Amino acid sequence: MPAQEPKLRVRALRHLARREYTRQELARVLAPHDAVLDEFSQRGWLSETRAAEQLVHARRGRYGPARIRRDLEARGVSAELIGSTVAGLKEGEFEAARVVWQKKFREPAGSAAERAKQARFLLGRGFSGEVITKLLRSIGRGQTEDNGDES
Repeated sequence: MPAQEPKLRVRALRHLARREYTRQELARVLAPHDAVLDEFSQRGWLSETRAAEQLVHARRGRYGPARIRRDLEARGVSAELIGSTVAGLKEGEFEAARVVWQKKFREPAGSAAERAKQARFLLGRGFSGEVITKLLRSIGRGQTEDNGDES
């Protein structure tokens, strides 16, 4: 096995050079070679925090907090890190939902069926029901510049 370790290190570094991984993801790729993962964590090459931040940064313009939370959970990020990472997304959720809605629909719904379709789309993207309701109401009134702080 010692002869295999340098090859494994190179393989692990190639994966990390492409994108950030959580320990669980890289462990899945490298299977039974935890010693290399421990070394990479100690050297700072493998960071669950960086991997989580990268995922949030890549998805925040297209998805809401619920979807991002599910994606982080699927990657094996710890519950504590998910909580702290997703908490910051709630503040800008209304604006993010408005941007996503504008890219997809551009015009207010003309019927209840169309409004439901828009709501389902935003819900599938991970935005909360409360934010979706506020957004669709403000759009229906022609106030797409609303910041969602009013109730």
